[in-house]
Amino acid sequence: MRASERDLTIRSKSFSFLVSKKAIMIILALFIAVILMMIVSTGIGSITIKPFDVIRAVFGHGEGPSTMIVRTLRLPRVIIAVLIGASLGVSGAILQGIVRNPLTSPDTIGTTGGATLGAVAFFFFFSDELSIHWLPVAAILGAFLATLFVYILSWKNGITPLRLVLIGTGLTAAMSALSYLMMLTGPIVLAQQSLTFMTGSIYGVSWTKAVYPLLPWVIVLIPIIFIYARHITVQSLGEDIAQSVGSRVQRQRFLLIMLSVALSGAAVAFGGAINFIGLMAPHISRKLVGPSFGALIPVSALTGSLLLLFADLVGRSLFKPHDIPAGVFTAAIGAPIFIYVLYRSRNRG
Repeated sequence: MRASERDLTIRSKSFSFLVSKKAIMIILALFIAVILMMIVSTGIGSITIKPFDVIRAVFGHGEGPSTMIVRTLRLPRVIIAVLIGASLGVSGAILQGIVRNPLTSPDTIGTTGGATLGAVAFFFFFSDELSIHWLPVAAILGAFLATLFVYILSWKNGITPLRLVLIGTGLTAAMSALSYLMMLTGPIVLAQQSLTFMTGSIYGVSWTKAVYPLLPWVIVLIPIIFIYARHITVQSLGEDIAQSVGSRVQRQRFLLIMLSVALSGAAVAFGGAINFIGLMAPHISRKLVGPSFGALIPVSALTGSLLLLFADLVGRSLFKPHDIPAGVFTAAIGAPIFIYVLYRSRNRG
């Protein structure tokens, strides 16, 4: 089959865009899967609501109790899972492309650890003085400062992927130790709040406290990242090749890392330290659509959403009446995948 039969070309006077027909079909299939999972997840709980009734309630045509349960209690949780999963999936895809290592994620360059430390520090030092609404600001600020610190420490006539990961991993361990130190020396109430954040939970989220604040980050940053997809593809080929085709490697690498940090930091701020989504989603997506980031970005977003929706659904339905944090199940799923990827990569340089 010729390339022209496998691909779809979109042209205008100002641009030309080549799209794989296979990638389009996979994106559509994943999008439908996310919608179906959202409907199923919204209907499952202490009171089961049929899928058709869920759809009616979402559009305001359901019965009173069903509409209240769906629109007020369950739908915000489902939507925040989609937003956080998409954010972490795309953030991980960017980092794996830049670092050229399938084991890279926001967890390994200090972003998640910085956001967690920022949140724990907020609980420890400012919970009595400031409103809880400032918690996301503290987490995002922690993510940016930690990643910037890693970037500065990694700089030596430029940034190399290996130094970035090694220093990020070391700093993550140090920040984790600081977080646990504050938890152990602080009041028990603050320790419980911090532990809930560190395990990654989307329990009890609302439209005004989570969905609406996170939504602008996602709808603005992911399209920007998609526009920069070709730069990520070039960087993933290696620094020498990127420079040979005219890429400003260090400038674009810094910009892409900051976009990744903004996206993952915002996700951690509203969902806690949900690990391994940024590792799993890009890895699964590459198996589906290959290494081209024009397709990998949207597929990683949808795959991340599916993974977190599934983890949250299992956490709140499998062990009733307990609501297990979604981060526990993403870690349970992600750890074997991490070991598998590590095993497959053992002979690489």
